[in-house]
Amino acid sequence: MALADFSEPQPRASRRICSGINVSFEFFPPQTEEMERTLWNSIERLAPLAPEFVSVTYGAGGATRERTHATVARLAGETAIKPAAHLTCVGATCAEVDEIARAYWEIGVRHIVALRGDPPGGVVGRFHPHPGGYANSTALVTGLKRLADFEITVSAYPEGHPESASVDQDIDVLKAKIDAGATRAITQFFFENEVYFRFLDKVRDRGIEIPIIPGIVPVQNFRQTARFAERAGATVPGWLAERFEGLDDDPTTRRLIAATVAAEQVFDLVDAGIDHFHFYTMNRADLVYAICHLLGLRPTAETKVV
Repeated sequence: MALADFSEPQPRASRRICSGINVSFEFFPPQTEEMERTLWNSIERLAPLAPEFVSVTYGAGGATRERTHATVARLAGETAIKPAAHLTCVGATCAEVDEIARAYWEIGVRHIVALRGDPPGGVVGRFHPHPGGYANSTALVTGLKRLADFEITVSAYPEGHPESASVDQDIDVLKAKIDAGATRAITQFFFENEVYFRFLDKVRDRGIEIPIIPGIVPVQNFRQTARFAERAGATVPGWLAERFEGLDDDPTTRRLIAATVAAEQVFDLVDAGIDHFHFYTMNRADLVYAICHLLGLRPTAETKVV
């Protein structure tokens, strides 16, 4: 009978990290005064973790245009963190989109998350460009780079965009956006890391070398996240549903489970060599802050909200 090997195991990367991890956070513009307070409390909590940037979403059909601009402007003027403004093709002509982009440049915003965008609420069917507008995200990236030397981030879909025929077609689109000037991609959220790794292998096989940052969503509300996933074409595995089963009326345990699930996912990615994570915060800081703490990030005075 062979003796058990009790020699010191090689520590996992996620157990010994203390530097080299980068994070970014996504927020959405608030609709009410209470939501405004929640958002800025979250920003104040997360800013000292020195994110590489924070992005602010842009509602379907440009529905949050003014609120997005106001949030980005306040981030640029009142914090030390770098804001990235979402901008879409929906509901505006090229001239109108260009005007928005110029306004961002004038207040010091140099980073745009360029997206095709979704139709306004209630509109069913495939995307149709606005008459006189940018036809798609590739055209938007081209237009933005023509305006100014923006840093441009685009989206990527490990499980395929809902309107794409295949992941390979999605990679064709990603390649076109890179050729137009994009220098970083953030993925739609996913829950099975193998989905991300398979996609990353395909992307690298096509000669695409820009950072493909995994988008991570801590599950604040399982049912809401499942609805988001259905619209985005992301798979919610059965094991994830089982972990939240029976917790509809137990928010405390839900938060503990959510933090555990997200930390487990992130640690596995760290062990595989991933060192940048984009967190979809849902404007809540608690779970994201806890995960970042586990990753070894600690507050710095230089990045506190002023």
